[in-house]
Amino acid sequence: MKRSITARLVIMFAAVALATFALAGFALHNVLARELERHQYEELDTTLKSLQFWIKAIGSPERWSRVQARMDALTPEDGSVRFWVLSDDPRFQYGKGLAEIDGLTREANGHTSVVELPGQERPFRTLSVHIDPFEQRPAVRLIVGRNTEPYARTRQAFLSALVAFGLGAVLVVAFAGYWIARVGLRPLERLSKEAQALRPKTLSQRLRAEPLPVELSALAEAFNGALSRLEEAYGQLESFNADVAHELRTPLANLIGSTQVALSRQRSAGEFQEVLQANLEDLERVRSIVNDMLFLARADRGEVATGLVLTPVAQEVRKTIEFFEFVLDETRAQVVIEGDVLAEARLESALFRRAMSNLLQNAIEHSKPGARITVTLREEGAATWITVSNPGAPIDGQHLQHLFDRFYRVDEARNDGGEHHGHGLGLAIVKAVASMHGGQVSASSEGGLNTFGFSVSRTPEKTAG
Repeated sequence: MKRSITARLVIMFAAVALATFALAGFALHNVLARELERHQYEELDTTLKSLQFWIKAIGSPERWSRVQARMDALTPEDGSVRFWVLSDDPRFQYGKGLAEIDGLTREANGHTSVVELPGQERPFRTLSVHIDPFEQRPAVRLIVGRNTEPYARTRQAFLSALVAFGLGAVLVVAFAGYWIARVGLRPLERLSKEAQALRPKTLSQRLRAEPLPVELSALAEAFNGALSRLEEAYGQLESFNADVAHELRTPLANLIGSTQVALSRQRSAGEFQEVLQANLEDLERVRSIVNDMLFLARADRGEVATGLVLTPVAQEVRKTIEFFEFVLDETRAQVVIEGDVLAEARLESALFRRAMSNLLQNAIEHSKPGARITVTLREEGAATWITVSNPGAPIDGQHLQHLFDRFYRVDEARNDGGEHHGHGLGLAIVKAVASMHGGQVSASSEGGLNTFGFSVSRTPEKTAG
């Protein structure tokens, strides 16, 4: 199930709002409760002090009736405020249920307590004070009580209003969050529509990053970078397919044409043998192209060289040169090894000789007869470089960086009149072998020498990458 960013944002807005209002409501409710308790205490204390002042001045039973009359006057009809006077002398007592009150209120002077009275739904909050004896009056204890129901109703009403307000505010925040999310995500929707409009034939199109917010701008730029790499890879793929089709078309056309001509009339066994021999050469060419393409495909998938052995590089170079002995004699070319002839590297011999053969073949094909070809070995950091230099026509710098691409040729830049038997994958295979050994490739053209080379790592950590 797909999740909506808008829905998630609305839920988060609502959750944050609910938590915020809940905490604020809890705090306000506690503040109100404390204020109501303080208000009750102040009312009780005011009434208590007023009666205490009167009782202190009363010292005879005759005058005590005035205190009783005053307390009767202060007692409302609903009984929400009550008074009790506790004394050992019954003449100086006041209030209903004195026995129950005497057992419930034992707090110190100035301290309130909450007592449950018979027949009352809500408890009473009481405040008491001890009054010393005076004349005929013994010591008494004055207690003032107030019903907590009005305050409880106030707290309940406040809590109900707070909950209603909080829920309403959460709904408002949720709707506002939905609108904000929709407005905030409009650039992302536009970006999505632009991305959906991309097609293989419109890969050159790029997402507009200028009007986007900073966060989406970085995303758009990263996506444009991926589009650039995809366009380049798609172009290379199209070019590769076209080049493969072109390379295979020629030998296949030769095979079809020669076979059709051979079958057009009666021929002798010798003539058919000549045709088959010519067809075999074209088939060998096709097989070579297919094998090279399969090798490059494996390299593209990240295949690395295995079975690496620490080997003297010069030794492998000499073995490769021996393979070209007949060709060198025919062209009167000479190959010499210079540089760090004692250099060693971790190699897979078969792959190394394949890359070395392609470099030597490339140098021989693009050199005049009798040329001197130089193989230079040098150690540089954790890598060993093998370069092959041959005299030839200068190569323009714009071509050098592409010479290791598949099927890339610069015949017009290297027109030496020689025959070119390659199919444009030789240097690409050199690059693949270098990559499989954790190395790189290089090409230069200066001082009348064209130099191509590759490096291999001397450490297993480099080749594993």
